[in-house]
Amino acid sequence: MWFVLSTCEVIGIVPAPVTVAIGGVPYGVGMPLLAGLDRDPACTLVQRPPTELIRLLRDGQLDAALVSSVEAIRCEGYRVLSDLGIACKQEVRSVRAFRRRGHKIRTVALDQSSATSAALIQIVLRGPRQGETDAPVRFDSVPPTRTPDLLPHDLVLLIGDDGLNAAAGEREVWDLGREWRAFTGLPFVFAVWLLPPGADQDRILPVLHAARERGRHTGFRDGTFGAVHYDLDNDDLRGLQRFWREARTAGLGMADAEPTFCCSTLEGD
Repeated sequence: MWFVLSTCEVIGIVPAPVTVAIGGVPYGVGMPLLAGLDRDPACTLVQRPPTELIRLLRDGQLDAALVSSVEAIRCEGYRVLSDLGIACKQEVRSVRAFRRRGHKIRTVALDQSSATSAALIQIVLRGPRQGETDAPVRFDSVPPTRTPDLLPHDLVLLIGDDGLNAAAGEREVWDLGREWRAFTGLPFVFAVWLLPPGADQDRILPVLHAARERGRHTGFRDGTFGAVHYDLDNDDLRGLQRFWREARTAGLGMADAEPTFCCSTLEGD
């Protein structure tokens, strides 16, 4: 009987284990969900701003990514991890818009790193803040900054560490978590773990939950002083679904892109 050996077996090389590629945001607010992934042999961690992670996810270069929650309804076939994410019950502190006083809003500068926050500010301006705009409103993508008062725009949206630490100058500050809460009475979920079609959730989910456990024990400080939480409950998921409905109504998502949830069962909305 003949046996065929692989080249690795012949020369005694042990094949390297196959790892999963995980994408995460490079901000302090994401660290409680990413703890230790850079040292976990089961994965390769790729840290980029949310909009770049979305591109990598769509291109098939990531097996899962912590990205803007609006992305879940912009492509078909995503699965959403239902018990972990970046969310707030009231204010968020790290996602803020800086409004020039004494002017109707005609121009809005959007931090080019964000997708969910860009969608949320458009929903806010169409809804509870509609009376403060002068249509048509122009939206411009700008690099992150911590000095929004130096920009000519009537409203400047900043996220992450820049949103948290930006100097308001003479501008009025809108906290987008608080804006959403006042509008809907619900929490807001800014980022979720998304798995693209074909991703092996049995391999991926234990890696993500282990990172969350490390984050709890390490006690990462995200700079929001407790405004942000990472373990999602049913109220958070109702807020997420309400956001998806508002985004679709505003033309910011696909009507037929319906993500599925893994890890828990949603209660009725």
